[in-house]
Amino acid sequence: MNEIRVVIGAGPYVNNPNWIHTQEEELNLLDEKTWQSRFGKGSIKAILAEHVWEHLTYEEGLEAAKICLCYLQSSGYIRCAVPDGYFPDEAYQNIVKVGGPGPEEHSAASHKIVYNYKSLTKMFEAAGFKVKLLEYFDEEGNFHLNAWEGADGFIFRSKKYDPRNQGEKIVAPSLIIDAIKL
Repeated sequence: MNEIRVVIGAGPYVNNPNWIHTQEEELNLLDEKTWQSRFGKGSIKAILAEHVWEHLTYEEGLEAAKICLCYLQSSGYIRCAVPDGYFPDEAYQNIVKVGGPGPEEHSAASHKIVYNYKSLTKMFEAAGFKVKLLEYFDEEGNFHLNAWEGADGFIFRSKKYDPRNQGEKIVAPSLIIDAIKL
C-alpha cells in the first residue's frame, strides 16, 4: 500500500521527497472541503507542517488539528514545527512575536500566536492526539532533543538539520512535536 504523506504550506521547498507538497490555496487547514476533494478520511499516514501553525489563532489551530485527525490513519501523525516561545534569546523572540517584522504574507507579521511546549501540547491533546516532544526549550531555557528521523518528516529549522544550529550554539530553533492519532 502506498502511504500518503502530506506537507502543508510547503512553499518553494521540496525537503520531503515522495511526499505530497501543498500550498494553502489547494489544501487549507481550516477548510475541510479542500481535504474532502483530495483525501479520504483515515487515508493519510503523516502530515508535516513546518512553521505553519503559528499563523493560526489557538482556536483555529485546534480546529485544524481536529480536521487533520479525521484524515489521518490510526497511529498516523502530524509532525509540527513552530517558533519556540521558551527559546531564551531576545532577538529571536522579537522576530517571531505576534505581528513581528517582515512584509511577506508568511512572515512573522502574520503570526497569531507563539507556542511553547506546554501550549502546543495542550492544543494537540485537546484535539485528541498523543504528543511526543522532539525538540524544545523548557521554562528555564534548557534545550531538549529526543531522537527523531528526517525520513519521517524533514524539518529544516531544527537542531538536527539547520546549519545555523550546528555545534554548541542554537540560533534558529523550532519547537518540534509529533502529534499521534490514537
